[in-house]
Amino acid sequence: MSSLTDYFARLSRTKIVATVGPACTGVDDLVGLICSGVDVFRINTAHGSREEHQSRVENIRQASQRTGVPVAILVDLAGPKIRLGQLPGDEFQCVPGQTVRFLRGCQSTVPGELTSTYDRLVDDLDVGDKVMLADGLVSLQVVEKSADAAVCQVVQGGTIRSRQGVNLPGVKLKVPALTDRDKDNAAWAAAAGVDFLSLSFVRSADDLAPLRQIIAQAGGFAQIVAKIEKPEAVENIESIIAAADAIMIARGDLGVEIDIAQVPVVQKRIIRLSNQAGKPVIVATQMLESMHNSRIPTRAEATDVANAILDGADACMLSGETAVGQYPRQTVEMMHRIAVATEAVLQQQNQQARPAFQSDPEHPITQATTWAAGLLAEQLDARLLVVATASGRTALSISKQRRFVYTVGLSDSPITLRRMCLYWGVVPWQSPLSDDITAVLQRVIGEAQAAGRLHKGDRVVLIGGTGLPVSRHNMIVVHELH
Repeated sequence: MSSLTDYFARLSRTKIVATVGPACTGVDDLVGLICSGVDVFRINTAHGSREEHQSRVENIRQASQRTGVPVAILVDLAGPKIRLGQLPGDEFQCVPGQTVRFLRGCQSTVPGELTSTYDRLVDDLDVGDKVMLADGLVSLQVVEKSADAAVCQVVQGGTIRSRQGVNLPGVKLKVPALTDRDKDNAAWAAAAGVDFLSLSFVRSADDLAPLRQIIAQAGGFAQIVAKIEKPEAVENIESIIAAADAIMIARGDLGVEIDIAQVPVVQKRIIRLSNQAGKPVIVATQMLESMHNSRIPTRAEATDVANAILDGADACMLSGETAVGQYPRQTVEMMHRIAVATEAVLQQQNQQARPAFQSDPEHPITQATTWAAGLLAEQLDARLLVVATASGRTALSISKQRRFVYTVGLSDSPITLRRMCLYWGVVPWQSPLSDDITAVLQRVIGEAQAAGRLHKGDRVVLIGGTGLPVSRHNMIVVHELH
């Protein structure tokens, strides 16, 4: 199956990231999800063994080969996620006004005495600090501190269970962004040839450098996705965007670490800044949460996906919906349907108020050429906008313009093809790169005609280069079929 043919049939420009889990581990399941619209598969290292992760990488690659469609792999590093230790009876009922104590260690035998997986928790807590448990449903406040314990009063009650997450809004933790387990997983993933590595609980741009070094030492080519889920990350967002290759707005922990009422506003700001910087941005967490157990989402969830697309997200992510949900394929199909419906509105908005051209000081000629080519393709109502790219940078530049012309990113590099799986509106298409623009154009037109997607009178815009060292892309070719 031609990836170009598949892209035309698929229709949506927004990319879909789906988490692999027990509900969709087999090759046949993955093939079905690719055909339904998945562009990137996520492997969450917080769950499962190394053997399971490796098997999923191999199955994804096999599914991609079977469909003939490039698909990227994102490995998600767990990061320094703090969890409760073992509770007596596995759960405890927190009652407003009562006091509980955090002690050192990882297991408790006395109800109301809590432990955690972070051995410095007692050291890092101070009187007045907030402690959020059970995804923010239970709220505590530190009222007393000693050398070996932190006494907390229950502000908002509820049931807590062993191994649930612990969030500390505003607490400056001394734990590094990369745990020893993360380092091991990152080295494995880089050596396995995955395309993206996401780093959890990023606090500053400096957190990304150690991960980039691990990737290089392992001989990998993975790009780094910075997950924004800490208030420090929001404060340092511009420098983090500059240092990262892509951004993920991880609204689960973010909605506990900051005031949940601020999450929509923060999401819009991060998307805007990512687009201005030319970086892909993913919106994640609870996008179609009810489809764990339902064949259709709530109206609020459908609206949430649509608003993320209207805000300018390059991709929307599914987590438990596909990993452990009852209807993984139907969930992907639903997200695709919402994207198609929303993009029709987005196209109208773009026609009325397109962002102004922004020059790239590092690549001014390429940036100007791609902008002009996109504008020309729209004005001529071109059927295809084609760019041959070695690294994918030019395709990303076009993606950020949000042109509603089918954009084909040609490359002979499997790495580049899979990177383009995260670029809004770009279809990766494997093809030999050549300085012979006529040959490239004829090859594209021939395959598109064979797929029934180009006809007499249709126009094709191709971005090429003269071969001069000043720029790889400094020429625009317009062709009309006769």
